Parts: sequence; structure tokens; C-alpha cells
Amino acid sequence: MNQLGDAHLRNWTLRYMALLAADAQDQAAWLGKRELETESVIEEAALLCRLSEGLTERGALESKDVPCLQAIGRRLGEIDADGRAGLWATALAADPAWDEVRLLARRFLLTTLGDWRQPLPRPVNPHTGDH
Repeated sequence: MNQLGDAHLRNWTLRYMALLAADAQDQAAWLGKRELETESVIEEAALLCRLSEGLTERGALESKDVPCLQAIGRRLGEIDADGRAGLWATALAADPAWDEVRLLARRFLLTTLGDWRQPLPRPVNPHTGDH
């Protein structure tokens, strides 16, 4: 991939991890009335975690970042079919796995950026795809 593509993937990884690391009430506020499926959240985060090794090889992430992202990917992979069903807002409130994911994402951001508190990504308009 080119440097611009790698930079975009790195930035998206950081933004997405900021969302996963946020306090539950901040995640709920970010969701608002949007109905985001848990499976979609898991798939997006797992993809970003899988891409981390390639980003590291090309210099977009540091090698110290990879173990944290791999741990997040493993924990997400452990969420069973029942935990993947339904809306993420419901899963955040009901499934303790998201507390563990939150802690892992915070560790990644702390290692990578020095602070886990980061701005949340701008929500995508579901009708146009615009941010």
C-alpha cells in the first residue's frame, strides 16, 4: 500500500480504538439514536487489528503497538454468536467483554499516543456516508 493509504489506515485505527476505549457513557452519547450492529463493530475492529502487522512492516505503526492490537483482535474473536447479535448499544450495557475490550484499547492508545483519551471519530451519516 502507498504511504497515503497507510497513513489513512493508521488514523482510522487510532480513531476506532478511541471509540472502543471511551467510557461507556461517551460511547452511548456517540451512538445517539444510531443503530449500529455489534457484528459490524467487531468486524471493523478485527480487520484493523489484522492490518496492524502490515502497517508495522511499512512503518505506519511501531512494533510495540502490535501486541495490544492483537490482544484486542483475540478478545473480539472470543465473543460468541449471541454476543455479536443485536445492537452495539445493548451489547455495551450487557456484555462484560466490552469492558475488557475498552481496557485493551486504552492500553493500545496509552502505548501509542501516551494518553487513551482521544477525540472520538465523527459519526458517519448513514444516508450519505459523509462524516
